[in-house]
Amino acid sequence: MGAGIKHWSRKVLGCRPLFQVFFKKKVRYTKTIDILLYHRLLHFDFFEFKSALLIRIPILAASMRESINGENVMAGHSKWANIQHRKGRQDERRGKVFTRLIKEITVAARLGDSDPASNPRLRLAMEKAYDQNMPKDNVERAIKRGSGELDGVDYIELRYEGYGINGAAVMVNCMTDNKTRTVADVRHAFTKYGGNLGTDGSVSFLFKHCGQMIFAPGTDENALMEVVLDAGAEDVVSNNDGSIEVITAPNDFIEVKQRLEATGFRPEMAEIIMKPIAEVLFTGDDAVRMQKLLDALENLDDVQEVYTTAVIAE
Repeated sequence: MGAGIKHWSRKVLGCRPLFQVFFKKKVRYTKTIDILLYHRLLHFDFFEFKSALLIRIPILAASMRESINGENVMAGHSKWANIQHRKGRQDERRGKVFTRLIKEITVAARLGDSDPASNPRLRLAMEKAYDQNMPKDNVERAIKRGSGELDGVDYIELRYEGYGINGAAVMVNCMTDNKTRTVADVRHAFTKYGGNLGTDGSVSFLFKHCGQMIFAPGTDENALMEVVLDAGAEDVVSNNDGSIEVITAPNDFIEVKQRLEATGFRPEMAEIIMKPIAEVLFTGDDAVRMQKLLDALENLDDVQEVYTTAVIAE
């Protein structure tokens, strides 16, 4: 290890007591920081490590400090309002939503069985398509393209990781028939709007792959809790705005959702996502800049989903 790396590693790992002050009882956050720092030293070149560290350490410290003792990091921020805003944007871009859902159905049918009863990913994609009022003929044609009954484009799945304004973590899931075009478009969007495209694994540890269901404010929490516990969900979170969030393991998502719907609990939003472990609230000019970056990424033809640790204030 070169002298420069040793110098920076001493400085970085010397920050550990500072993080212990921030997090106190939450020792796992301190360990997470250590893992992050060692990972950067082992896998990144010195200059990339140095620049990434200077960007991310303040963001990690601020976001994790606000998550102590399980408190809602977005105190005063309405998760429900954010969901409604997202659904509104989807309605405005319904044509693009249809395109993305057709890609998802096609890939799900190609990778698994064309029968949704034995293919949970396909079943979920079909449910999302019908929720968006996609015609049944469109869904069936997409399944046939994926299973090979009809000619179609051979899509591949890609994931890109990067940083937005103030180092906010961003993950971009894509489906494309041209990897060269897609990476160029994603890199251009990051660069144009103040972000940076990272490397594989650079921010993925800040997200958890899980199922998420959001229930509207006013939902009977006690009754919901009884069903959820029996169904095998991992967690139930009551948000400050009255909405309720149910978290599941990806493989349990369909079963838990069906159990809830069978007892009359229909979620307003239900997806398998990359959920941020900690979030950071953006306001003012930073919120505007971050939203422009997210919009630019979401508007790319090959992009399926965009996840971020940033929460944009209304």
